[in-house]
Amino acid sequence: MSKRNLLRIALLLAVVGVFAWKRFTAAPADGGGARAPAAAAIPTNAREFKLGALTFKACDLPQKDSGATTAAYCAPFSVAENRDAPGGRKIDLNLALIKAETERADSDIVVFLAGGPGQAAVETYPIVAGAMAPLRKHHHILLLDQRGTGKSHPLDCAAVEEAEKHPDHSDEAGSGIDPQKTRELMTQCLAEVEKKADPRYYTTTVATRDLEDLRQALGAPQFDLVGVSYGTRMAQQYLLRYPDGVRSVVLDSVAPNELVFGQEFARNLEDSLKAQFAGCGKNAACAKAFGDSYASLKQLRDKLRTQPEKYALRDPTTFQFNDIRMSANRLIGLVRMFAYKPETAALLPLSIAEGLKGNYAPLAGQSQLLLNDMSGTMNGGMSASVICAEDAALIKPDPNDADTLLGTTLTDGIAAQCAVWPHGAMPADFHAPLKSDKPILVLGGEFDPVTPPRYGEQVMKGFTNAKLIVARGQGHGVMGLGCIPKLVGEFVEKLDPNTLDAKCVDALGPTPALINFNGAAP
Repeated sequence: MSKRNLLRIALLLAVVGVFAWKRFTAAPADGGGARAPAAAAIPTNAREFKLGALTFKACDLPQKDSGATTAAYCAPFSVAENRDAPGGRKIDLNLALIKAETERADSDIVVFLAGGPGQAAVETYPIVAGAMAPLRKHHHILLLDQRGTGKSHPLDCAAVEEAEKHPDHSDEAGSGIDPQKTRELMTQCLAEVEKKADPRYYTTTVATRDLEDLRQALGAPQFDLVGVSYGTRMAQQYLLRYPDGVRSVVLDSVAPNELVFGQEFARNLEDSLKAQFAGCGKNAACAKAFGDSYASLKQLRDKLRTQPEKYALRDPTTFQFNDIRMSANRLIGLVRMFAYKPETAALLPLSIAEGLKGNYAPLAGQSQLLLNDMSGTMNGGMSASVICAEDAALIKPDPNDADTLLGTTLTDGIAAQCAVWPHGAMPADFHAPLKSDKPILVLGGEFDPVTPPRYGEQVMKGFTNAKLIVARGQGHGVMGLGCIPKLVGEFVEKLDPNTLDAKCVDALGPTPALINFNGAAP
């Protein structure tokens, strides 16, 4: 396995979820549920303004792979890397604010917490801007790249960057990983990262302190936390440590505090795929065309384990021919990520069937698009810092995983990475179930392959003022779908989750599988 295989590991390893994979001086709030008092007026076209001790100036945020920009306001903000050594290294955190549409915004501020671990809030915001639009009517939106991500002292290394530019086309036939090679690559990456950072201080717990320091610098407003995927861990940990700083919480595709990242991923993917493929089985035309798609998938995986297929494919972005090796690893990585969204999951029965016929163009092309799209969206060093400190030691091998599609790839990869990567400190109560009487809205997708609806049911047991909404037929990251943005806006404004009328969410439903490349109908 070459060094470039880190990209494959990054796609499969330790990622609780990419949000929808491109779906989408203040007074405290009134605890009675009314809208918070208004803050000082900021003119619509202001080029500069102060919030607390911070001066924000107009700036343009670049959008990934686009010439477009997002109008925002930026302010410098730095913290100590090691809070026990305040005289030591300082790190600059990337901070941006999307101004409310009204000149006199409510005093509470919405904070978007990105997924991963490893995503950056500033870079991710254009994907979720539509979902956040109702919140912008009366609230500023705060974007802080978590330390180690984006432009907040990122834990980058050249090996990862090279892997993303040149994905490996020659991985081994099997579906596992080579722990020794993984450890060697992580050692190389660590040597580079340690020249500029100490990875022990890039954990969730330290990042919550950054967020609290920012709140104090802003004049101590209350926050409305909106967390997606790994961002829900950040939201819960912040609420646990700094409850007075929280007015409301939205948890989209929630990872409970008790969850050990990686432990249940194989099972969750298995359940999601079987449920989504069952929809094809209930449709006469789809069942006739593909039969048991899950059985076909395992058959194709076993075939590629025995004999990976080389395929000459014109790159869908550069139009140049590349030799792609379709292996079991590449197939599983594609299927796992496509299961995140019903729109991409609908392509799987047809693509799998074509692969069994010897036509690998659909799978190879989709895999290349996925790799291109994912490149640069996650910071692997920060992800390792989080998972090695908070989860790795708690993972217990499950013999049942061996029979799943994903197998033990994730848990083996985590063990190999964390044998090398430094482990930061974790509070004793880090994985304790969260209990709160704050207004909380929990969102989930019926077919989520990484944070299934049962996780939403699990966290609800500790909340006394919360509502769970599960979007039928949907996957990971649902905040931007259908009427859900409107419901989120209403929730943050009124702080009464139990009065939300969520019947409109029933309009969402499964996406039928494609029968052929013209669509879902024969």
